Amino acid sequence: MPIQAILFDKDGTLFDFAETWGSFGRNFLLRVTNGDHARAAELGQVIGFDLEQVAYSEDSVVIAGTVEEIAEVLEPHLPEMPREELVDLLNAESASSPQAQAVPLIPFLEGLREAGLKLGVATNDGEMPASEHLSSAGIREHFDFVAGYDSGHGFKPGPGQLFAFAQHVGVNPENIAMVGDSLHDLQAGRAAGMKTIGVLTGLARAETLEAMADVVLPNIGHIPAWLYENA
Repeated sequence: MPIQAILFDKDGTLFDFAETWGSFGRNFLLRVTNGDHARAAELGQVIGFDLEQVAYSEDSVVIAGTVEEIAEVLEPHLPEMPREELVDLLNAESASSPQAQAVPLIPFLEGLREAGLKLGVATNDGEMPASEHLSSAGIREHFDFVAGYDSGHGFKPGPGQLFAFAQHVGVNPENIAMVGDSLHDLQAGRAAGMKTIGVLTGLARAETLEAMADVVLPNIGHIPAWLYENA
């Protein structure tokens, strides 16, 4: 079946995860602890983040979790902060995080649109910070659809966002490719009946993604060649 639309995860896919979210983790932890490095380091361990190395563990809740899930893990360790305030702080810090593009995104996306493909983003980030990130990179208008965990379609690994994209662009799921850097992305793609493309700009290794991916590529820049080869 020819691919007529592509749905991208955001973090670790459109944007390099380690470069983008390292600063988010450090800045958020220091902000929420009022600059207390020792306490920030302890909270970092709770979410799988090494404050000194500015690096995430492969099982960190930040990699594929929603803001609500991150807040749920942190909440017992921050009894002085209501859940809603913690979620708002996470969203605010996320929205202001500088984004490191996995490849030069404007020419990449323009090429896909010129080829007639419909494009979308499905992220476990909030819709507001997701739109901020896409706008900051000058690419929001390249997408026909953007959904976050709070957009009303559920979140990955559930397929709700993916079905919503298919309906929005009027393309059957079997003619859509889901692209992501985590098993959550690929599991959602399989559940929706889409082709699945894994990329290595997140923290997951190729052997982890291969079980759920039709192909694993170094980054999204290799997608046009793969589409051509599989036309």
